[in-house]
Amino acid sequence: MPHTTSWAERLGWPSLGDHRRFVTAIAIDAVGSGVFMPVLVLYFLATTDLDLVQVGAALSLASLIALPVGPLLGGVVDRFGAKSVLLAGNALQGLGFVAYLATESFGAVVVWTVVVSLGRTAFWGSYGTIVAAISRPGERERWFGFLGALRNVGFAVGGLAAGLAITVGTPSAYAAIVLVNAASYAAAFVLLLSVPPAASVGHRPEPGSWATVLRDRPYRLLVLGQLTFALAMMVLSVALPVYATTVLGLPGWVTGVVFTLNTVLVGLGQGLVVRAMTGVRRWRVLLLAHVTFVLGYAAMLLAGALPVGLAVVALLLGSVVYTVGELLGGPVHGALSAEAAPEHLRGRYLSLVQLSWNVAATVAPISFAWLLARGEWPIWAALSGVAVVGALVALRLGRVLPLADERVAARADEVMVG
Repeated sequence: MPHTTSWAERLGWPSLGDHRRFVTAIAIDAVGSGVFMPVLVLYFLATTDLDLVQVGAALSLASLIALPVGPLLGGVVDRFGAKSVLLAGNALQGLGFVAYLATESFGAVVVWTVVVSLGRTAFWGSYGTIVAAISRPGERERWFGFLGALRNVGFAVGGLAAGLAITVGTPSAYAAIVLVNAASYAAAFVLLLSVPPAASVGHRPEPGSWATVLRDRPYRLLVLGQLTFALAMMVLSVALPVYATTVLGLPGWVTGVVFTLNTVLVGLGQGLVVRAMTGVRRWRVLLLAHVTFVLGYAAMLLAGALPVGLAVVALLLGSVVYTVGELLGGPVHGALSAEAAPEHLRGRYLSLVQLSWNVAATVAPISFAWLLARGEWPIWAALSGVAVVGALVALRLGRVLPLADERVAARADEVMVG
């Protein structure tokens, strides 16, 4: 019987089936996070007596304290199941944001930000395991791409609400944002209770299981590739705003347009890009993603040598090309990371992937700032070097990781090899 293409498949989306509540929970969580992320520093400046340096130091210290927890949570996921860890992560984040309402001192900011960071780490440490459980080989690029696009749209919606709070600028407005975020975690918690049992079944710990993970050389290479991709993903939020406004002296609205372009392209284009990459070997998609990053960086560097009007055009063009790299690499990295991990050790394996993102988030602010302080070209030269490493890793993965040499499939019944 010939397969009938649904409207969701034509858009490159997976069939949601019985997982609509899970998808809704992810969307609500993203909206809540999008509300608070843009006002994180501003909130503490408005509601405490801390200055900018103290707030930044408190947030960095909290991130550093929480950094080693990711790999430890991997074993917890394998032992008690991803669903339990995901629910605990939502609960911890909700608790932390409620506590923010009564947070006034440096120490309190550190403590409750550690709690929020632990919750976020628990969420992302179990997220990939659950997505792998509710999807099938052949459709995982679609699932990871769709959920990534959904979160991106959620961040944008939340960001609009955050903009209203920033405009009002009162402590009450910022407190309302915190309450909305806490409520989003509570709503997501209730919806996540419906995650299917298959995603929450734990496994008895096996002797030497962590040793098995650490001896897996192809997967270690995949984690290195994920680190290079994660560093690229820090450009839009960490490097580009400073580069555009401080280094190039462009109007502040340019950064807003860049974020809007990225959100629209990811939200509307992710499924179509996944559909377009059907039949292409995964390692080649990753290679193309890093080549695309370099082209985007070149356009951003070129903006520094142009008059203001043309510089804005070059920067916007560079951000569009950069976003294409994001659209290519994100779903494939997500699918490969989940599928290349043995099911009974998937929590531990994916915790290494999460660690690569945490390392990127910790390293990017200080290293990008140092590079940006030295002019226009050092940041893009360094990031291009990172992309070259990522491209070389992709080439190597095609030889040492069989799953990386498989072709992206259109549906679960079309897994293509050879």
